[in-house]
Amino acid sequence: MTQRLPASLTSLDASLEALLHRLEPVAPVAVPLGEALGCVGADMPALKPHPSRDIAVTDGWALRSRDLVGASSYSPLPLATIPVWVEAGEALPEGCDCVLEADAVDPAGPLVQALAEAIPGQGIRRAGGEITGASAAVICGRQIQPADMLLARAAGLRGLNVRRPRLRLVNIPSNSGEALTAQLIMECASAAGADVLAAEAPGRDAASIASTLDVSACDLLITVGGSGEGRTDATVAAIATRGEVIAHGIALQPGRSAAIGRIVGVPVVALPGAPDQALAAWWTLALVALDRLSGRSPRPPLTLPLLRKISSSVGITELVLLQRIEAGWMPTSIGEMSFDAIVRADAWLAVPGASEGFAVATPVGAYLLRQ
Repeated sequence: MTQRLPASLTSLDASLEALLHRLEPVAPVAVPLGEALGCVGADMPALKPHPSRDIAVTDGWALRSRDLVGASSYSPLPLATIPVWVEAGEALPEGCDCVLEADAVDPAGPLVQALAEAIPGQGIRRAGGEITGASAAVICGRQIQPADMLLARAAGLRGLNVRRPRLRLVNIPSNSGEALTAQLIMECASAAGADVLAAEAPGRDAASIASTLDVSACDLLITVGGSGEGRTDATVAAIATRGEVIAHGIALQPGRSAAIGRIVGVPVVALPGAPDQALAAWWTLALVALDRLSGRSPRPPLTLPLLRKISSSVGITELVLLQRIEAGWMPTSIGEMSFDAIVRADAWLAVPGASEGFAVATPVGAYLLRQ
């Protein structure tokens, strides 16, 4: 069945509002630490203080600072007791509150002598100095980074609570047989913290595509390809046989042949098969839905002045790729995105359909492609 875009395209804002309607974050799940990186953190109980005791941060002699008052290289101070040598990371002996470096103590001779003073806490890390008792392993709503993993391991955790939406990605086989776009979107989804299950329709006809639109074990369904106006583009018809097509034809450039729908309450985003069009619809529609499902905090844009004006067509949202040059944004592509432009871009900006663009030096908020 040949798909036809409607004469009037649906605005991006209206499409996004419909896609997000009644969409709530998925329930948190506990995952092993090895699977948590890149997921969005959920509520975690407060951690125990770490370290549990004062520890040495440098190799040296563990002492009491009050026993060192007046000691110097010119006036060595005999010590009443032999100090204990500790290695970095070791717990301090009871009663000690500082660590002196090796050459600050002279162990030769009949008496051990201190050659320097110290203040309480010198050369040590106090109990709870790494992790306070009020700390959480992860910040709720933030994507887990390697530093969060460090904190979790230091606290002795074996797992973390995360929100990891289940995303089913269905590739509609292209006439060329390549699956470049599907692979790109799958990697984007995984990087955003989704649990991705990939499948491929056995053919490009509506019945074949419909047979793969299984939403029984997913929170978001993404299709790639088959949403255009060609004779073999049948994805939208397949969605209609399984559920509801909310909008086909988005006022978005690139990406106008994208579609959104719902099957048994599960949101569906049909991405075009071309990589640039799929990316545009992914950034502006699918990724926003995925962030809502994962409970992720809003992605903050980076606002910098434009180094060159942007001219845009009224009535359609146009995507602009940007490079950061010193303290400004340099537009490199407007409304179309070559592979080279995508790879070189630092951020993207959506020019609203009601705008004709932005003058040079206008501060604009763009979303980073590399964190």
